[in-house]
Amino acid sequence: MTHNTPLSPRPLRHLSEVHRRVVTAAQLKAHGVPSAELTEQCRPGGPWQQILPGVFLLHPGPPTSEERLHAVLMYAAREAAPGVPAQPGAESPHRPVYAEAMITGLAALTLHGFTSAPPLLSIEKIDVLVPRLRRVRSTGCARVVRTASLPTARQVTGVPVAPVPRALADAVSELSDAGAVRRLLTEAVRGGHCEAASVVRELNNAKLLSRPHVVDAVDSLLAEGRAIAEDRLYRMVEEHGLPDPVWNVDLRLPGGPHLGGLDAYWPEQAVAVELDTRAPRQDDDAMWSEYARKRETLERLGITVVHITPKKLRDSVEQQAAVVRTALMASGDRDPAAYVVVLPR
Repeated sequence: MTHNTPLSPRPLRHLSEVHRRVVTAAQLKAHGVPSAELTEQCRPGGPWQQILPGVFLLHPGPPTSEERLHAVLMYAAREAAPGVPAQPGAESPHRPVYAEAMITGLAALTLHGFTSAPPLLSIEKIDVLVPRLRRVRSTGCARVVRTASLPTARQVTGVPVAPVPRALADAVSELSDAGAVRRLLTEAVRGGHCEAASVVRELNNAKLLSRPHVVDAVDSLLAEGRAIAEDRLYRMVEEHGLPDPVWNVDLRLPGGPHLGGLDAYWPEQAVAVELDTRAPRQDDDAMWSEYARKRETLERLGITVVHITPKKLRDSVEQQAAVVRTALMASGDRDPAAYVVVLPR
């Protein structure tokens, strides 16, 4: 038998192209290849090779980046049927699909299109995310990352990939280069892949915010995320025909205490917009309480406060404009707000 010979009366042509080149031992057995024949084909200088435990490459040359990705997934995935990795809801037998495994870390970021992530072939270890109780170990080019709760994978070129925030956290956990961490986090927000708050939440869950080089990168990330959100707010007001507010102001009671800063304020209607750019961090309880106190104080004074998150400004800007417009139109039906002093911030 050569590597071009059909494996059995049931050849592998029903599988995808990559699945004909990268197969599991269980698949080979299901197609009539005995253990002795497999050993013979994988001898030194033979036509096949074992790339990971139980996973074989059906050609003698180096694996392509696609083959490495699928080999790692075949190694780590739960097999629902003999030799056929599967995941619930799979519709086609022609695509390799995987249960309870997805690419994460730097390889996932490369698949998501990050220019600051390295090419796939230069990544020595491919991170694969699996449930915490999966009985599989890191070996060869596969680095197993465990989680108590698997996120919903994104399909990128037929490969299940962890969402960007989770992939970032797994990548950052292996990086000590402050510049590399900063570049990845900045690209995540500047490139529109996700919002800063979701990244910080994953970094916090991974207990990475105690590392100084990560904290520094997060501070830059939050500043970047806020600047982008402010720009989206300006464009929302302009493009959706809202009246011009006063921007970035502080409110005070006449002769009294400071009430807090706002991103946009319409004095005649007593309507305020505040960008909710808070991100969960280890020391944020006081900040969350301060936000709540400010909102309650302003609303007691008759000022309507509209909180908008950067994610909503990105994904549903028309709806957010409608919320602000409704608040402005409803101002005539409310009791007059208390007089406040508006100062530039």
